[in-house]
Amino acid sequence: MTYWLADARRGQEAGRVKRFAPMLWTVNFPRPVMASVVTAGADALRVDAVFYGSGDLAGLIWDAEDHWDHVLLAYATDRDFRNCVLRFRWRSGGIKPLDAVHGPTLTIEGRDAGGAPRTWYVRLWNYADGDPDDAQVVLDFAALDGGFLLPGEADPVWAGDVDRMFISLVPPGYGAGATAFAAPAQGWAELTEMRCDGSGSVLDIGDIMVPEHGLSMATGYDDGCNQTPERMLRSIMALGYRGDINHYVGMSHYFRLDAAGKATLTGGALNGPCAAWHADFGSRAKALGFGIIWSLSYELLDAHCPEAWKQRAANGDRALTGWDPPSTLLSPANGSAMGYLQAVARAFVGIANAAGLPVKFQVGEPWWWTMPADGRICLYDDAARAAFGGSPVAIPDVRGALSDAQKALLDAAGAVLANSTAALCEAVRDVAPGAVMHLLTYLPTVLDLAAPEAKRANMPTGWASPAFDMLQLEDYDWVTQGRSAQTARGVEQATARLGYPIAAQHYFSGFVLRAEDAAQWARISDAAEASVARGTAATFIWALPQVARDGFTFFRNGEAQMQAFDDVHFPIAIGREASVSPAFSTQTVESPSGHERRSSDWADARLSFDAGPGVRSEADMAMLAGFFRARRGAARGFRFTDPFDNCSGDVGEAPTPMDQHLGTGDGVVSQFPLCKYYGAGVDGQRRAITRPVAGTIRLSVDGTERLTGWTHIGKGVIAFDTAPASGAAIRAGFYFDVPVRFASDRLEISRATFAAGEAPSVPLVEIRE
Repeated sequence: MTYWLADARRGQEAGRVKRFAPMLWTVNFPRPVMASVVTAGADALRVDAVFYGSGDLAGLIWDAEDHWDHVLLAYATDRDFRNCVLRFRWRSGGIKPLDAVHGPTLTIEGRDAGGAPRTWYVRLWNYADGDPDDAQVVLDFAALDGGFLLPGEADPVWAGDVDRMFISLVPPGYGAGATAFAAPAQGWAELTEMRCDGSGSVLDIGDIMVPEHGLSMATGYDDGCNQTPERMLRSIMALGYRGDINHYVGMSHYFRLDAAGKATLTGGALNGPCAAWHADFGSRAKALGFGIIWSLSYELLDAHCPEAWKQRAANGDRALTGWDPPSTLLSPANGSAMGYLQAVARAFVGIANAAGLPVKFQVGEPWWWTMPADGRICLYDDAARAAFGGSPVAIPDVRGALSDAQKALLDAAGAVLANSTAALCEAVRDVAPGAVMHLLTYLPTVLDLAAPEAKRANMPTGWASPAFDMLQLEDYDWVTQGRSAQTARGVEQATARLGYPIAAQHYFSGFVLRAEDAAQWARISDAAEASVARGTAATFIWALPQVARDGFTFFRNGEAQMQAFDDVHFPIAIGREASVSPAFSTQTVESPSGHERRSSDWADARLSFDAGPGVRSEADMAMLAGFFRARRGAARGFRFTDPFDNCSGDVGEAPTPMDQHLGTGDGVVSQFPLCKYYGAGVDGQRRAITRPVAGTIRLSVDGTERLTGWTHIGKGVIAFDTAPASGAAIRAGFYFDVPVRFASDRLEISRATFAAGEAPSVPLVEIRE
């Protein structure tokens, strides 16, 4: 697999789109206003908004330049609107009507004919025919005037150099100041029968379709709520992503607010614009064949979070993230906070049910916050103190050595966290009994090398399989810092601690926060490829806004790198009786005199097995048939233990750290692949080992066993934290499996011949990795 950071279309497919196409409008608004826009048809859009005070305003926006789409999908920039006539039917409710002071106004931002920056305010009522809440509007940009009363206050618009335009929507109580309303004001507007005519009414638009590459997309409502769901899903589909979309419902845009500006369940869990947007998102995703994993975190925007819900350090400091404005973490011990999350979860699951989507839900990064600067863990809000006995022991710094009492407190915190996530899962299953539950954990925090005991609180054993159906791992700090060895170690530690096999894991590959760091996509691409190689069930790119911003384009680079592999074993009991056949490929040419010239095509033997002799009972046959079906016949590889050769050392002997020579250090190279040699000297044959058995690898450097400072990063590659010194001999011992597949898509087993004593044939063939 590989990628490309596209900065422009250079011959890629393009199509045509009408200027002012409903899908391409956006919304914007100042907090705490919430608004969303959805397409209601090929020629229609709808804006929903909720206002909390007299100064609130939302805008429906058309940009002359596409700031939101991937460059290969963006529409062309054309700032000259003069040869366009836009027509639409306007209908609205809960906002100021067209004929009112401060009624819907088209604000046009650009430059006048002399190039000076200008803004014009075009009152839509001046160009409307009908009622103030239901009218036909015609805007001829070649003959448009700003001003409230026409012709007396006419301010002629020069639409030859426009940056953007937006239609303002305000509540009926709009006016000077910022007086809070007694209750939120819900409003909406619909533009239907939209039509743009004229020689400037058509724009070029990217129309590429990247081939499916096997990766999935992660995105979020907070980052995409200004766009239409149709636009976002078009991008995901066109860029080759398939399967489930992991959709973070956010921490700053879904909630309702009370009179004090705090999150509330009064009137429902979700505000109207959020509910409308997600209903459209869910139905459109289903129509395109996408699933949705609905992701809800223990995080809320700090300004709108009730004070009692917040995690706190021992001195009362709030658990604040580094975002601007900051978010805060909800206390897993606070019943009201957890009840709120459960209600929110049920609301989103209700949207999934209404859309006919299979319910998949993620508990996103639940944890007890640790202050990054000084290691203070936030276990001391009032509810947490009560849960921990009233006066829990202080932990001034979770990093480093801790006392038994401090460790016990972390264990208790982990139990509270696990109980809270179990309750959230139960709430989801209340409205969707068959829901598939996912847990997302952020490895650099919960497995911080500087805080080895933090996992007691933030990766509790109460999460161990089968508490969830799928374990999702994220580690973008490690990825973007180039710490692939730490990624591999973290995956191994999480797997060992929680017991979810690789085939029951998802992986989120990196995150490029700033555009100036776009070079980090190389590491994200490598991490995604490593995830696929180790057999992860799904690998997600995080996230769509950054993919679009940087032009990240992912595609396959040859089928060999996309081989499907399930990191599971062939049933061990059946495999023990298998026969094995190593084979080479040798071209032989014989001369008339009888002399031969031989050319070996393969540097290593390829193994074939027949596992049929191990089938001893009808239960074995049923197990084999189930395993065959799960692998889709020959489509998916798996692990097989060679009964004759599965150890780095002599047959029957346990591995030692001195068994096999991996290489010699040079002070620079830090990665060494596992291997096994057959024969000695120049005639020795080297076999690459790509599927070592987890937990069996022993390593030595210059004859001294190394227990730390290295990790297996997958596919048999050992990565040292620090490159071994020049001249240092690297050796290793291990048990290993053979990557194989079924040799055929057909499995023939007859009960009659089996009962007569005839063993079935179950051929397997080794996979080159």
